[in-house]
Amino acid sequence: MHIYYKDFRPQIKLRSKNIYGEMAVFMLKKIMAVFICCALIVPIVAMADTAEILSENITTEYLSDDLLEPYSDASVEAETVLELNAKSAVLMEKSTGRVLYEQNPHERLAPASITKIMSLLLIMEAIESGKITIDDTVSASEHAVSMGGSQIWLEVGETMTVNELLKAVAIGSANDATVALGEYIAGSEEAFVNMMNERAAQLGMENTHFVNCTGLDAENHYTSAYDVALMSRELIGHDLIKQYSSVWMDSLREGETQLVNTNKLVRFYEGATGLKTGTTDEAGYCLSATAERDDMELIAVVMGSDSGNNRFNSARKLLDHGFANYVKVSPAVDMSEIPAVKVTGGVESLVPINEVNAEPVLITKGKEKSITAKIELPESIEAPISAGQQIGTVSIMQDDEMLAQIPITAAKDIGKMTFTNALWLLIQKLFGV
Repeated sequence: MHIYYKDFRPQIKLRSKNIYGEMAVFMLKKIMAVFICCALIVPIVAMADTAEILSENITTEYLSDDLLEPYSDASVEAETVLELNAKSAVLMEKSTGRVLYEQNPHERLAPASITKIMSLLLIMEAIESGKITIDDTVSASEHAVSMGGSQIWLEVGETMTVNELLKAVAIGSANDATVALGEYIAGSEEAFVNMMNERAAQLGMENTHFVNCTGLDAENHYTSAYDVALMSRELIGHDLIKQYSSVWMDSLREGETQLVNTNKLVRFYEGATGLKTGTTDEAGYCLSATAERDDMELIAVVMGSDSGNNRFNSARKLLDHGFANYVKVSPAVDMSEIPAVKVTGGVESLVPINEVNAEPVLITKGKEKSITAKIELPESIEAPISAGQQIGTVSIMQDDEMLAQIPITAAKDIGKMTFTNALWLLIQKLFGV
């Protein structure tokens, strides 16, 4: 396996090697040898083949901008320890899933209404799959109406559309609306919670177990900051959710019921897109905050703050840290300089390569010159080769850290050399056919 390195300034340059003349001689010798052997023995060759508590209800207190610590765009060292008022915290970049900052990321804690991130994810997936639509009408059950904490005060038998109930959940953190939607999708809250736990397992949320879909305090109901970041990342992959989670104020029942977003960063933080708050006696003040700037989307999770303002300020510090210290770049790969790869035992001597397209990668600001490309290709590859078959890799590195790995693939099928192929090629060579 040959490995090539090259600096990234500003585009990746890959070493090349002129082997075409060498391969022509190599293949001619091989064809002659095959022909002579076949003439002697004449073989026959076969083809080879949350619960928001009442202190943070729909009509919760407004948070003025002067209560939040001021935003600073000044870059700080990426290794800086942030002073966060939280038991647990995680900062994650959405496209890569890379954790940029963490504090007790895997500690199991009561999540309060950030539980609803998973509820909203299942609702988004049900809409996307066509199981339900936003125009469907949902009738409130007695169980849904019985929910305490934050709510829109549904009455038994009252009907609302999925769209209206989504507003109530994403903007106002309404427990009754969450249960009504869960029952509509799964038949009962219990069945919906089973779906939530199954989806958590699929996402690799190893420190999570849900007992309800609202986040009301309950025994054995827990998650971690890292797991919250995982499900938040999955949720914001559905653009539809941002049409709800980024709204500051709205209303239901023809204006009779006012909704105010429990996430104050939606109003006061540049680029904020959501996502979900949570407050209970056991959980304290929790938040999963998402924001996007310059094509980079960040997820800041704060669990166990001692006040609403402290959770918002802690999330803001995390987001500021990410935007100040990291940037996404798109490496350019010069295809003309990728080394050619020999084919052994094939009807062609070289394998053509598909275009190598590098996805944007996340790097530390100021360290662009430390980006290198490591190209791994074999000296040769044996036929048969299928179009799209991976034959090597391009690894984008920052110092010793791999940021991305891109496959190098064959652009066409190359069959295995057979007696018939060899004979025909020799005839073409000798007689110019």
